[in-house]
Amino acid sequence: MSFFERWLTLWVALCIVAGVILGQQMPGPVQALGRMELARVNVPVGLLIWVMIIPMLVRVDFGALHRIREHVRGIGVTLAVNWLVKPFSMALLG
Repeated sequence: MSFFERWLTLWVALCIVAGVILGQQMPGPVQALGRMELARVNVPVGLLIWVMIIPMLVRVDFGALHRIREHVRGIGVTLAVNWLVKPFSMALLG
């Protein structure tokens, strides 16, 4: 695991703090970014999510899909967290 990956939680927390500080110090540009919507979706956020997801999609090893049964437990946990836990935890935080 690289240095960046090992401390990823810290980097995310620092980015959140930096975002809050920027929002307090420079509300005009932040509000302008917030108003950039298309079909009720914030365009900068949508683009940044794609920038985050595309590298993961590109590295998919489709040749290993036949071994999916070896990882049923991990896949089950991932699906449960992403579809049963996360929506409700995000709604609670929202």
